[in-house]
Amino acid sequence: MSGRPTASRRTVLRGAALVPATGLGLTACSPTGGSTAPATPTAPVDLGAESEVENGGAALHQDHNVVVSRSGRGELKAYSSICTHAGCPIDKLDGTTLTCSCHGSEFDATTGQVLRRPATVPLNELPVKAENGRIVVSPPD
Repeated sequence: MSGRPTASRRTVLRGAALVPATGLGLTACSPTGGSTAPATPTAPVDLGAESEVENGGAALHQDHNVVVSRSGRGELKAYSSICTHAGCPIDKLDGTTLTCSCHGSEFDATTGQVLRRPATVPLNELPVKAENGRIVVSPPD
């Protein structure tokens, strides 16, 4: 007989029960979210008519992981809509507040700034312009 202690049946079962729960926890923190689009555009992207984003408003383009906003003066801004906390695609826009459903981080769509943690880094700004009445976002420089 060996001098090592043996694990009880209860200890083995308890460990087996924790393995799937640990996997779920890691999955919840992974940047999946179902998006297959790159984190930022890899080429210029036409996001639609310039008139679709009103002054003081914003539009979330989940298919391209981009949010576009327009200031009260009409200036366009664009940001990656990939959360800077854990890399999840942001899937909710309420007015000009973006909310990441992974951990609840919130961002201002007009500035990219963090409004609510756990994220601490602002969203990445992207080049944007109005071209022939269309909004075009380009890859970062």
